Amino acid sequence: MDVKRYYQGTGRRKTAVARVRLFPGNGEFVVNGKKPEDYFGPRDLLQREIRHPLQITNNLDSFNVLVKVRGGGVHSQAGAVRHGVARALLDLDPDLRASMKKLGLLTRDPRMKERKKPGLKRARKAPQYTKR
Repeated sequence: MDVKRYYQGTGRRKTAVARVRLFPGNGEFVVNGKKPEDYFGPRDLLQREIRHPLQITNNLDSFNVLVKVRGGGVHSQAGAVRHGVARALLDLDPDLRASMKKLGLLTRDPRMKERKKPGLKRARKAPQYTKR
């Protein structure tokens, strides 16, 4: 049987979309051509979030991760990367589905920005009411 060169997954969160590829390697992480520390800034929470699926499956030092992410803000991009890494790990080993699903890593976060309605200033904010 043919061995895959890489395993891939697509992650989404709000309007951010991340294309993730896992290559066998030593744990190097690249997001849009930069190190995650440079791309996401000094936020330790985001660094842990994007590595979480690899950490719980004990693959942190087994794969090099190449990510292309666009759209959304910094936090939604990190959420999209986490979702994409989890899906790429499923491409690697479908037996991981139960453990990752239990932790909520495979669930796409459905929360989106609500659209603006006509006659309102924003999605729900109405203009000030004046009696006279």
